Amino acid sequence: MHSNLRESSIDLDALSAKRTFGGNVFDSVANMANSILGAGKLYLYRLPYAVSQAGFFTGLVLLVVLCAVTDWTIRLIVINAKLSGANSYLDIMDRCFGSSGRAAVSFFQFTFAFGGMCAFGIIIGDTIPHVIRSVFPTLYTIPVLSLLTNRQFVIAICTICVSYPLSLHRDIHKLSRASGLALISMLIIVIAVCTRGPQVSPALKGDPSKRFSFIEPGIFQAVGVISFAFVCHHNSLLIYGSLRKPTLDRFARVTHISTLVSLVACCTLAIPAYLVFTDETQGNILNNFPSDDTLINIARFCFGLNMFTTLPLELFVCREVIEDYFFSDEGFSPQRHFFFTSVILIAALFVSLITCDLGVALEITGGVSATALAYIFPTACYIILIDPKYPWHSRKKLPAVCCCAFGATVMIMSLGQALAKSWTPEGDPKICV
Repeated sequence: MHSNLRESSIDLDALSAKRTFGGNVFDSVANMANSILGAGKLYLYRLPYAVSQAGFFTGLVLLVVLCAVTDWTIRLIVINAKLSGANSYLDIMDRCFGSSGRAAVSFFQFTFAFGGMCAFGIIIGDTIPHVIRSVFPTLYTIPVLSLLTNRQFVIAICTICVSYPLSLHRDIHKLSRASGLALISMLIIVIAVCTRGPQVSPALKGDPSKRFSFIEPGIFQAVGVISFAFVCHHNSLLIYGSLRKPTLDRFARVTHISTLVSLVACCTLAIPAYLVFTDETQGNILNNFPSDDTLINIARFCFGLNMFTTLPLELFVCREVIEDYFFSDEGFSPQRHFFFTSVILIAALFVSLITCDLGVALEITGGVSATALAYIFPTACYIILIDPKYPWHSRKKLPAVCCCAFGATVMIMSLGQALAKSWTPEGDPKICV
């Protein structure tokens, strides 16, 4: 389809030249899959809930279709870079929409990634201390060691001692080994939920007669949750540039494998969990289980542990946005690299320490930003960059036009739901002590 692009003189060499070493396909798959499952983890554990809101069969269709659309739009960003001769998401938007486009994508990229960093810190504080208190119920009485049950201390020590050193790397592919460990922990979580679900007390299970529902009133809310669970577009060019031999074919292979792995993980978690809890499915599926379940507590621990490697991936994006927007004409500066890494991480840490829930603000920044980055911007740029002789309803442009319209609809729905929730506060039970 895009064979002429493969032979283009514009091949994003500048991206790979910015890194000292290049990774292989497996490294990039690990990073992209972890970025999808990690950045979308705020919504990943809401997938069983999304299926319950959409209906079983409709939920399955949405999972497959939206995963395929995500696969396409991730690759579309690199194709847009080829067509425009740009080396970053910012440059693509700049060449298509001028300074306003550059500012818009910078804002949405930064807010989505930074919001994710803050939420990941909150998740660390909401999972790991809770697990430690469950395993060692008298630990809080022991001097010094009692700090391990303190939410703020655990967030600070994990962020500063683990996430911060990883964030100081300049090459994103150096996180691939840590990302691989994160994917293993994800597997543990999925196994725990699937294994313990059928064994929970009948009082915790949902109505079995509602298992194989077709369509439910909450379908629009489900579309938003499922869409956000697959987003990693803000990392796509970074991962493309981290390939040892960056080509469209190799990147397509990385994208196909990564989105397929993510889809399998999502289905494996969502379907068995929904079939057990049906109409009782909570927003975070781990909250459906009792607090003293050992295997689920291990899963909760892995959930928090997984944040250590995902947080640096989001910080890479925040730092890259600042570098590209304000210092695109300057070379690499170790001092500037260290300064922005430290400031961004400290800011996210501060937000994580002072709140247990980012609430509606996170839903707005995450939901709206994710929709713009995943569905609207890539397709809008493609419509502009593709040969203007083709009308908007042509075979080449119509899929992009439909996807762009779909993204705008989802954005409006997400924003409306978030604002409505601010007037009628509701939410899941929170662990924040």
